[in-house]
Amino acid sequence: MPLNGVAIESDNAAYQIYLLIIAYIYFVWQWSFGGRTLGMRTWNIKIINEKGKNPSWQQSARRYFGSILSIILLGSGFLWSLFDHKKSALHDHLSKTALIIKK
Repeated sequence: MPLNGVAIESDNAAYQIYLLIIAYIYFVWQWSFGGRTLGMRTWNIKIINEKGKNPSWQQSARRYFGSILSIILLGSGFLWSLFDHKKSALHDHLSKTALIIKK
């Protein structure tokens, strides 16, 4: 379906789903196989599971969808970390992961 030089509308549902899928593949792949994304490498941050290893594919997927839920809840899932004794956000609790500073 050629667009003939016409831009895709930002409210196009198929395009938004496409972007969510691309983001899912990027984040879940990076977290599962390296424990961090390119940006996290710059800041020396890594995601680990409760065993101290890279999260599994399932944990990474739960983390991804949990972070979307946190955004849908107007950021309250991220604010959760300010009051949590482990400083973990909602998506960390849902996926049983944690952020650490890699030395």
